[in-house]
Amino acid sequence: MVKRKSWRDRSTSPRFARWWAPWYTLNPFRGRGRRINERKSVGLRDLMASPEEVGSRPDVRWRNIGFAFMTLMGLLVLRLFFLQVVDHSGSLAAVNANAMRTSVIPASRGEIRDRNNVTLVGNVTTTELRLSYAEGLLHPEVKGALAELTGKTVKQIDQILNDVRYDRYQPIPILLDTPASLIEYLTLHQSEFPGVSLIRVSHRTYPLGGDVAPHLLGYVGPINNYELAAHPGLGYQMDSLIGKTGIESFYEAYLRGIDGKRILRVDRSGNILGTIKSTPATVGHSLVLNVDNGLQRALDQYLAAAILRTRHTKDSRSGVYPPAPNGAAVVLDPNNGHVLAMSSYPSYDLSQFVTGLSTSTMKNLLSTGAFNNYAIQGQYTPGSTFKMISATAMIQTGIQSPNKVLNDKGTYTVPGCLQGYHGCVFHGDEAAGSGYVNLARALTVSSDVYFYQLGYLFWSQTAKYGLTPIQDVATKYGLDSPTQIDLPDENVGRVDSPTVRKALHAQAPKAFPNVDWYTGDNLQMAFGQGSTAVTPIEMANAYATFANGGTRYAPEVVSAVLDATGRVVQSYGPKVLGHVSLPERVRGPIVQGLLGVIRSSDGTANYPFAHYAHFSLSAFPVAGKTGTASNSPGQEPNAWFVAFGPVPHPRYVVLCVIGQGGYGASSAAPVVAQTFNYLVAHPIQPVKLPTPIRTTK
Repeated sequence: MVKRKSWRDRSTSPRFARWWAPWYTLNPFRGRGRRINERKSVGLRDLMASPEEVGSRPDVRWRNIGFAFMTLMGLLVLRLFFLQVVDHSGSLAAVNANAMRTSVIPASRGEIRDRNNVTLVGNVTTTELRLSYAEGLLHPEVKGALAELTGKTVKQIDQILNDVRYDRYQPIPILLDTPASLIEYLTLHQSEFPGVSLIRVSHRTYPLGGDVAPHLLGYVGPINNYELAAHPGLGYQMDSLIGKTGIESFYEAYLRGIDGKRILRVDRSGNILGTIKSTPATVGHSLVLNVDNGLQRALDQYLAAAILRTRHTKDSRSGVYPPAPNGAAVVLDPNNGHVLAMSSYPSYDLSQFVTGLSTSTMKNLLSTGAFNNYAIQGQYTPGSTFKMISATAMIQTGIQSPNKVLNDKGTYTVPGCLQGYHGCVFHGDEAAGSGYVNLARALTVSSDVYFYQLGYLFWSQTAKYGLTPIQDVATKYGLDSPTQIDLPDENVGRVDSPTVRKALHAQAPKAFPNVDWYTGDNLQMAFGQGSTAVTPIEMANAYATFANGGTRYAPEVVSAVLDATGRVVQSYGPKVLGHVSLPERVRGPIVQGLLGVIRSSDGTANYPFAHYAHFSLSAFPVAGKTGTASNSPGQEPNAWFVAFGPVPHPRYVVLCVIGQGGYGASSAAPVVAQTFNYLVAHPIQPVKLPTPIRTTK
């Protein structure tokens, strides 16, 4: 058996020596194994070789250093190859981004004109004093100098410069409308104001006054984070303006135009060195409305005056002064849905949004509800104006002849009622009653008892006519659906019914505790009481549908969209939403009753028209309906009046409602009468579009 060589014996072989020798000579433990084993303790000196025991091997060290150097060099070359070849476009863009900044040139918004081509909302060019954020940091003394010239404090200027709405690479506006004297001074002393620039910009202006149709036109304001996120990729910036309400909001895409761009060359400190490229802004499209500016201004004045008068006129029935906190008025063309005028009260001045609202002014406007457009957002119990809908259902179904006579004694007792006097007897508005009335007469004198009877008839014959025959007709008139008017934030009305009652109770049990539907509920609903609540634009459109013979149009504010040359890029024709069957046998008796409201000596609106109307009712016949709609106990009723004329071919529908305004005849009817005065004296002309500007190629 051959004895195996030890590790130390094998290490002396020539082949092994060639491999091991370089490392063995560098081994600090070489030759020290026995000493370690022989000693009882080991110290740091035992583990380290002395300098004379380690041989110098510079060639090995240089090889290791060379290997590390080549590795690093290879990684560097690989990275350069990736940046210069593989990702060349990305690298170039990053370099250019460090050297260039993009400055936005805001586009002027398009104008808003009325149907006669009169400018309601335009633009005015002013000179803004702006300061570069970077220069403001480098030269703080400039802020002090500007403070003395502009009347602002340095703190105020700092707040403006640090406003997050502004891009720090664009000059920030310090003064919106710079006086001519200050412009001249800064122009002559440019070198003393580094970073200060004077820029011509466009602001909204209101040639007829900012108090004309503010709810209809709307206003613009700085874009917020929510709006910025909702319009991605459309070029909006943190300091952009955007339509907030009204036409300005609904037609924002047309009005805003296309911003221009200016590419600036900057140094590493952000200082602007020059302009590389500039793309001019494109002005926004203009709008031509169906609104008549003269009628609009008159309607605004009539509504405001009526509400103020109502607040100072004691209600003879309740003995209190109606608070009349809000109201609305609408004028429609029933033949096509054109909105000729629309007013809401309380109101505000659009000009204030150009110069800026103070905190106190903003709080006051918010507390009074001045920003609400009550014409499309207010929900009011309709009262007797709803009787036209119930009358339509009566004749359409044939449940009762319009010629049948009922003796209105001022109260109505529900047949077969077992709940006692309180739950069985319903009182009309007139304690003595209206005497013998048919349908036309019931509309003329606004007999509640007649419509109590109608509500009972429908409820007692549900097997034949269904649960909701009146509500179904109201739906066809559009009283519980959007009118699709081209304005934002329209509210939708509701018509009381067993289904609606349950839905309201589920949503708000305390506000609507009654979930069941009884006979009395059907009686109340038949003349516009209960939980029925509609918007003024819905009721105006319902009467417009009746006036034109049964075609329900979507109310339209805008007639056409024009480009900068006046060329029509979009026009809006009548939009039909539905139809109501109104043959002469249905429409005739109702028209007769509505004419009597104004012309008959005991019609509910005879006195206000005799007092306020200055035109001949025989030459220009007007039909209408008053409404005095009860609210919660302790509140004054809502005052309504709606009319159309001239009969038999109506061109106008005029409606006014005043919340908690008392009697419709005394509060709302005068507004309608005065409006017809204006319409008779100033007939509305067809929409006038401007002649396009010819351009040479």
